[in-house]
Amino acid sequence: MATDVVMPQMGESIAEGTIVRWIKKVGDKVDRDEPLFEISTDKVDAEIPSPAAGVISEIRVKEGETVPVNSVVAVIGAAGEVKAVVVAAAAGQVVAPQTAKPTPVAVPANGKRDDETTVRGKGAPGVTEDALRQRSSPLVRKIAKEHQVDITQIHGSGIAGRVTKDDILSYVGQEGPEGSASAAGAARSASAGQAGAPVPAGPRFTPGAGDVVERMSPMRKKIAEHMVLSRRTSAHVHSVFEVNFSRLAKIREAKKAEFERAGAKLTYMSFIIKAAIDALRAVPIVNASVDGENVVYHRDINVGIAVALDWGLIVPVIKRADEKNLLGLSRSVVDLANRARAKQLKPDEVSGGTFTITNPGVFGALFGMPIINQPQVAILGVGNVEKRPVVVDDAIAIRPMAYLTLGYDHRVIDGAVADEFMSQLKRALENWDPSVV
Repeated sequence: MATDVVMPQMGESIAEGTIVRWIKKVGDKVDRDEPLFEISTDKVDAEIPSPAAGVISEIRVKEGETVPVNSVVAVIGAAGEVKAVVVAAAAGQVVAPQTAKPTPVAVPANGKRDDETTVRGKGAPGVTEDALRQRSSPLVRKIAKEHQVDITQIHGSGIAGRVTKDDILSYVGQEGPEGSASAAGAARSASAGQAGAPVPAGPRFTPGAGDVVERMSPMRKKIAEHMVLSRRTSAHVHSVFEVNFSRLAKIREAKKAEFERAGAKLTYMSFIIKAAIDALRAVPIVNASVDGENVVYHRDINVGIAVALDWGLIVPVIKRADEKNLLGLSRSVVDLANRARAKQLKPDEVSGGTFTITNPGVFGALFGMPIINQPQVAILGVGNVEKRPVVVDDAIAIRPMAYLTLGYDHRVIDGAVADEFMSQLKRALENWDPSVV
């Protein structure tokens, strides 16, 4: 009996997914729960297991294609069924893959479809919240809210007219259709200033002989979209503090073996996360988000840790990090990083972050100027810990030093507040209590 393989819904707000790679091909045997294909969504990249054992008899969606959730992407059949298909093909017969029959759309007497007559905009007769949700994802609606854009005025390029991220970002950048450009543009300029300004088209480039042209991967495209959106949303400012890691180096050396026996790895990052959590408690605006003209102070402290992958960057989140001790944080960092590289993260493990830490120092960088991970208002960059000559008690000494950088949203965080947070962080790291390990 044939089994349909469908595009899974990797999270409540996920409406579609992109097939990144087929791990199995037509004719390959597959066991139940064996990895079948890789997908990329708004939230996470993941390997999808096979729903049944059998042989791949049909693949309906090619690599790189994006389809709605619950769409049939492949069929798993018995070995005899696949053999019949292969024999038929060898005999010169054309075997057409089965395709889903389109659902008939009722057309009223006025000649307009239902989706043309009922979806007009919020407040219009016949419009429901469900209709708006069907036309957009939560991310799209959030972007529209921030820029005061009416989603119903945007022609969606997605399935059934669904408004995608590309649609809303393009609309915001080009000031929308002529009928609403002046009103939407004025509202955005008044509320967001330069964030609502049109984005000039990039220069055209003609590849030369020997150049290699590759399309961006789905993850790379999402990173590009999120970074450009963040720069246009937040007023980025950065503060850099130098921190002496001498005390932490001694504590880490003394406790490293004990942590390893407990199945964890005690790194400088573990101390930094714990100190950042305490500083976030002391300066709660750094653990907030902006919602229009409101500031949302988050009850939980959910720390995102940027993980560099061979194919991009992902930020898994330690939920309720303030409830964990140093050992628990160390275990969480290792677990999330390993599963991120193995593409085994769940959607809720890469969402809901309230503060992000990125560590370019692991590659040798002294410091960087990180871009805020929206809708957060701050991000901490960690530089390389290296021995440098410093002045200690009017004498030159060699100490392990590092630069920590706080990128923050100047719309809600002033320089004095950011420096207060960093002072708390620096003080905690340089005067760590050995009993808190």
